Amino acid sequence: MALFRRGGKTPATDDTVTETDAVEVDQRRPAASERPRGPRDASEVDDDLPRVDLGAILVPGVPGMELRMEIDKASDVVSAASILLDGSSLQVQAFAAPRTEGIWDEIRAEIAESVTQQGGSADDLPGPFGRELLARLPIRTPEGRTGHRPARFIGADGPRWFVRGVVTGRAAVDPAAAKALEDLFAGIVVVRGTEARAPRDLLTLRLPGPGTPDLTPADADKPAAPEFDPLTRGPEITEIR
Repeated sequence: MALFRRGGKTPATDDTVTETDAVEVDQRRPAASERPRGPRDASEVDDDLPRVDLGAILVPGVPGMELRMEIDKASDVVSAASILLDGSSLQVQAFAAPRTEGIWDEIRAEIAESVTQQGGSADDLPGPFGRELLARLPIRTPEGRTGHRPARFIGADGPRWFVRGVVTGRAAVDPAAAKALEDLFAGIVVVRGTEARAPRDLLTLRLPGPGTPDLTPADADKPAAPEFDPLTRGPEITEIR
């Protein structure tokens, strides 16, 4: 998977808030009521659901699932977690977001533009987590022809964080097949931390410890991930293997 990083200046960190505007900021933050299904912030969770600790995110453990961590070999940074379940896949990433507002509306528009520019299509539709994108991603078939693969882009804005999920496989088009992965996405807990981060910075993930679901190297045979990522910044292209 290649992360295509758009050029542009790195925005300043978003953590400077004056006392006079603190009340207004708190009122504008994405609250739990705006995420009726989840994911949740660590401060909002009081259940005892078993979860796999991946650092910035805690992922529910589901019988039969395979967990694959995607690592940038150049920097040795864990960039994403992919959950495979019943022939479908859910890729999850967590990012820093501004204190004052969510970024999913903006990100959704950027993803749709990227898909269209690459020869695909994207429909903005209502879903179980709010607005989402149902995309047809262009791919090259083994015969050398151009085809399309369906993918659902789902997102959730939280307090100073944003979580994006990409659903591929049968769950991208079959609501019955999607339910298990949707429940898993809803059960994610985000551990944002208190450090200052620029909006859209990737929150740090780590490999899970022993006693977790089966782990398979990220370059093993699996559904291909989308070949772009509008969340990242900078002019370089980083290849994830």
